Amino acid sequence: MSEARLTTLTIESPPPARTIAVRLREGKSPATGPGLFWLGGFKSDMKGTKAVALDAWAAENGRACVRFDYSGHGESGGAFTDGTIGRWLEESVAVYTRFAKGPQVVIGSSMGGWLALLLARVIATRTDVAPLAGMVLIAPAVDFTEELMWKQFSPAMKKEVEEKGCWMRPSQYGEEAYPITKSLIEDGRNHLMLGGLIETRCPVHILQGVQDPDVPWRHAEALVTRLSRDDVVLTLIKDGDHRLSRPEDIERLIAAVKEF
Repeated sequence: MSEARLTTLTIESPPPARTIAVRLREGKSPATGPGLFWLGGFKSDMKGTKAVALDAWAAENGRACVRFDYSGHGESGGAFTDGTIGRWLEESVAVYTRFAKGPQVVIGSSMGGWLALLLARVIATRTDVAPLAGMVLIAPAVDFTEELMWKQFSPAMKKEVEEKGCWMRPSQYGEEAYPITKSLIEDGRNHLMLGGLIETRCPVHILQGVQDPDVPWRHAEALVTRLSRDDVVLTLIKDGDHRLSRPEDIERLIAAVKEF
């Protein structure tokens, strides 16, 4: 399999400027089907198991595939502590606008699921970007800064965020603790979606593990009720965790992408 081409995109607004690393795979022709556009999760990168598997499948089937790292993640520049939902959304829109050609299947994992829905909202207001052919959301962490973080924090955690500007959250995956900043929490409130109707204007397939400790499956159910105008399929995986990166999970992911 040929390597995806590595390129960069510099984004200056909002400051500070940062260089975003992007991996591109060209499709053989539009007739092979929609391109794939990957949106990763919080503290993940475009070399993760699911992203690499999607790129490999795209290569085998002549499909285009775009992957990138948010600022402060993976191969991209910028500090993780400067990151907010609004900043990462700006980067997602910029990469999509620059590199997505023709209809796209947007695949969003965890935080990427939230960003995918926010991206769809932006696309709906523009005529100069590639249309959405479909969307696959993996354990979508919509509104996670508020619903799955702030509302679940103890008074001591909230005090640390308010007074020190961040709280170091231990990782459940063997990695070092990472900062949850006050700016991440506050900016997240500008992008909350679960309080009203969500429209993607394309079919949506959600893959959700029932054993997910980070995004409860009931959270995915709540999201489905907000997508009342779209064609939505929710697949609950009884023994599935948050990452859904096992071989059988990858098979489900590829099958969901094939639907479009």
